[in-house]
Amino acid sequence: MFAYIYGNRRSLPAGFEDFTGRANAAIVSIDMHQGHLSDSPDCPCPAPRARDIVEPLNAFHAAARQLGVPVIHVKSVLRKSGVDDVKGIPSAWRRTFPLYVGDIPNADEHALEGSRWTEFVTEVLEDDHVVASKKRLSPFFATDLDFLLRQMGVKSVVIDGGMTDCCVLNCAFDASNLSYRVIVAQDLVRGTNPEMEAAALKMVSLHLGLVMDSGDILTAWRQSA
Repeated sequence: MFAYIYGNRRSLPAGFEDFTGRANAAIVSIDMHQGHLSDSPDCPCPAPRARDIVEPLNAFHAAARQLGVPVIHVKSVLRKSGVDDVKGIPSAWRRTFPLYVGDIPNADEHALEGSRWTEFVTEVLEDDHVVASKKRLSPFFATDLDFLLRQMGVKSVVIDGGMTDCCVLNCAFDASNLSYRVIVAQDLVRGTNPEMEAAALKMVSLHLGLVMDSGDILTAWRQSA
């Protein structure tokens, strides 16, 4: 069994079965919707690097379902009125992120309820679960994700989706603080840029859980009782 420790792929010693077993595992897939992944010039919060992982992520989810591991899709959805954000207390990223990437067209339309920007790009099957109330960076904040996971008896979460240095990292912190065992699928997350992505994954590997390739996760699940 292998994991990335501070960016280096190493063999894991015994003792991580509570992280890698499949009996109480679930996948939490973050923000793989049009508001981030559309290639339209009016995409309100573009994360173009994440387009590369759509099909690999679908394949990973399909393999996980065959092993009985549930898939939970999380997406950002804000009330149409804007009171959750731009017409309430605006999210900090709306001011800080453009300092790096430049002005974002139609940013005020990001994640508005009923808009095309909240439509999933990845496959969502009937037996999957959806948490459609994410309003800030962490999928645990102001949502019922923790409630859902505990109702399902989940003890370990595998995180994929976007963005590695933002929502994925926030998810890993909150999941770890809530006593879930955390794995981040390093080949199925994408960040602002490779440098930020690598830094976020290093933080996860030192403080929050395991960073593993999706193929190694599937191997561990297949080998677990």
